[in-house]
Amino acid sequence: MTAIERLWEDYRLPIRDALHFADGHSFDVALDADAPGCLRVLAPFDPAEGLESDPSWVSSVDGLAEVDLGSEGLLWGGEGSHGSEGFIARLTVDRALIWAIFLQEANPFDRIRLSGNVATFGSTSGVEVTVDIDDPRTPISGQVPAAGYS
Repeated sequence: MTAIERLWEDYRLPIRDALHFADGHSFDVALDADAPGCLRVLAPFDPAEGLESDPSWVSSVDGLAEVDLGSEGLLWGGEGSHGSEGFIARLTVDRALIWAIFLQEANPFDRIRLSGNVATFGSTSGVEVTVDIDDPRTPISGQVPAAGYS
């Protein structure tokens, strides 16, 4: 079991702007209005190293919005322990982590719009992040979900 999977058992994530996969791969991310989907995926890092040096380097997360994907699981968005934090995630049917993105300054994500495999997550501060739900590292090229938020 990876460090991220262990954290996710208690619905916690490291306090760092990052994309985490259940298999243990993590990448720094940055909100960027000029990037496809307004999110830039940066260098990989090992979250276990940060957690080893500071085990309190985590935030509890709680969902505010979800989209049921049937047998493919669900999309979940919400808040962290502090008011400015937000997260978005794709989970299995039993809520095990597939991937999650944590953002320290996006505010809670409370809306999700889905079209095919492209989702836009909207936060309470107006931040919108659009990702390919099958692999959020894949740049979104001009695709914006047409349907309204759920």
